[in-house]
Amino acid sequence: MFENKKIFILGMARSGYEAAKLLSKYHNKILVNDGDTKQDESHVEELKKLGVSVVLGEHPDDILDESYDYIIKNPGIKDTHKYIEFAKKHNIKVINEMEMAYHFLKSDVHLIGITGTNGKTTTTTLIYEILKKASKRVHLVGNIGFPFSGFIDKIQSGDYIVTEVSIQQLLNLDDFKTNISVLTNLSEAHIDHVGSYENYLKNKKKIFNHHTSKDIAVINADNKDSLEITKNINSNKIYFSSTKNNTNARLDDKAIYYNDEKIIDLKDIKLVGRHNYENIMCAIIVAKELGISNTQINEVLNNFTGVEHRLEFVKRIKGIDFYNDSKATNNKSTEIALASFNSPIILLLGGLDRGQSFEELYDYMKNVKSIIAFGQTKDKIKEFAIKHNIDCTVVENLDEATHLAFNISLEKDVILLSPACASWDQYKKFEDRGNEFKKIVDEIEKENNNE
Repeated sequence: MFENKKIFILGMARSGYEAAKLLSKYHNKILVNDGDTKQDESHVEELKKLGVSVVLGEHPDDILDESYDYIIKNPGIKDTHKYIEFAKKHNIKVINEMEMAYHFLKSDVHLIGITGTNGKTTTTTLIYEILKKASKRVHLVGNIGFPFSGFIDKIQSGDYIVTEVSIQQLLNLDDFKTNISVLTNLSEAHIDHVGSYENYLKNKKKIFNHHTSKDIAVINADNKDSLEITKNINSNKIYFSSTKNNTNARLDDKAIYYNDEKIIDLKDIKLVGRHNYENIMCAIIVAKELGISNTQINEVLNNFTGVEHRLEFVKRIKGIDFYNDSKATNNKSTEIALASFNSPIILLLGGLDRGQSFEELYDYMKNVKSIIAFGQTKDKIKEFAIKHNIDCTVVENLDEATHLAFNISLEKDVILLSPACASWDQYKKFEDRGNEFKKIVDEIEKENNNE
């Protein structure tokens, strides 16, 4: 399928680089184009040595023509890009790196896909860690930061692949099919990329594409949109709930159960918060369906402390706790973070303005003593705070916000970076924002140790 073809890769970064490397082994003529010149120089040189053409810094009108068989686009690029519109007009197939790599898999691998609005990365990581503990040959790939293409040569017959799948990736998947699909939850997000919530839901449903009754769908029984879009899928449906008692996986005040068997006591789980218990139930369902023992599941859950940038405890300074939740790029994620604390919170809020309102956060603000607003949305956040009589200070950047938060904090307060916004106004990615926050916290610790 991808041999002796002419292939245009739109967007380099890690996924474009890995896709080009893989495809170069099959006598394809490949061109990689990215509008950003800031690429790994060693990667650029490697691709050129492999015979790949690389054009950076612009999207020239004359480099794409009707002779191309495929465009493989970076998931972050919208379908309104001029090259994508050209491809549609001239019947050039548009896919993404994950769809392309899927066609290189052996037929007997076990593919587990995880999507949803929130909880994807924690759920994906937990499933991977449990399978690894059970001595399965397992690979962690996808939106979690490891391009699928880079693993094709390592994957053997019978292996397990655990992959986080974003809405941007789902938009350009056609043949991609999982054996187990997990849908953590659904709420409005990424409307700027997909155009409408209706379109968002339609594309999220693609995680169940080509399922039969032999394939498993893990579904949140507490989420009405998840229930609605899965009504007519052909999968073997398995449900979890943190509020109902009639689902396959359920939660009470003391433990998590699967098919009425107690799997683990809540006191033995390191992660806290109802949202994390829901993520854990997803992982338990997958593990039990794959025949993994409670002992192996418990060993992971006894020690798993979370994923970086997702409600990550940073450190305590003078009795004040710092938490890094930079991955919270929408209101729902920040609501989840705010609901996880009973202590007074100083909330660091702000980032790219994608037209969102912050009104949804109001019901979760009971423990917020102050908001420090930064980034492109800072004035909009200030208006929200004034309307609801919440103390708020506007600053330019995260450094100012974090230092101010510490200066006004008291012992037993929580300083929470949970921005409810994408990072792209000031950072290339949310990880950069989270890493800067942790660096600033380290500096604050040093400053206070030297007093």
